[in-house]
Amino acid sequence: MTSVLIDDHLLRDVLVGETDDETVVLFNSAQLGTTNMYYVRLSRSVVAARGGQLTGGWPASRRSALGRALLVLPEMISVVPIRSLAYRMAELAARHRLSTLGAEAVAAAELTGAALWVRESDDGPGIRAACVAVGVDYHARSVTSG
Repeated sequence: MTSVLIDDHLLRDVLVGETDDETVVLFNSAQLGTTNMYYVRLSRSVVAARGGQLTGGWPASRRSALGRALLVLPEMISVVPIRSLAYRMAELAARHRLSTLGAEAVAAAELTGAALWVRESDDGPGIRAACVAVGVDYHARSVTSG
């Protein structure tokens, strides 16, 4: 089974069932995972609702439903423990000038052998270049939902 590590936007889309048909097929045939920082960033968006791309324009009832889903993630979605990533994150951050979020994403994908998928709007040259350097399969996904 293929492993896919997804960012907070794609995690949101999966949890609320707003993925296009191609994404559904791709992710249904994969073991999904995310990172601690993506998980926290999505949770903060649900709680704070200060605008922004994740959930800022959503009504309170919709954010609340997503919050419930975040509290009890489906078994099909794992969160890579930061304990197993911390040292590698520090190495990647130093070598590739990545943020903590970026270093965690690359380290988690590298550790699990997963492809890293981000929403196209989150595509950044730093994470992309670090993935290439360490041999992580990286994809920026254009989606029509959200």
